[in-house]
Amino acid sequence: MASQLFADLYGCDEKMLNSEEKICTVARLAVSEIGAEIVEECIHTFEPIGITYFAVITTSHFSIHTWPEYGYAAVDVFSCGEAVTDRITGLLQEAFGATDIRVRRCERFIGRRPKTDQDIKESMHNVSIQKG
Repeated sequence: MASQLFADLYGCDEKMLNSEEKICTVARLAVSEIGAEIVEECIHTFEPIGITYFAVITTSHFSIHTWPEYGYAAVDVFSCGEAVTDRITGLLQEAFGATDIRVRRCERFIGRRPKTDQDIKESMHNVSIQKG
């Protein structure tokens, strides 16, 4: 079984979101936290602001997309690891200084098709975490 995590982080520090060095540091910590290693990484800074980071990792992929002007970051992790959501959401929220984080996780059906529409619905998990 594999899972894909989608995290929307709101109220993030604008300077952090526009720093290649800080984005790389957070990404590397997060990948390590889920027990994976980076195989290859790419980062691009947009003009006037915003960054996209992408890494191929030993368990699949990891990406961060930032919109500093909105204090927003989108993180996507696809991994064969078991504890992606539990291990990574707190780290991301703290690192980005997010005031709110919305997390969705999807269990992926690797090697088998879902049998019913209910299987697909049950594979999606919504988790909301707010910094208090």
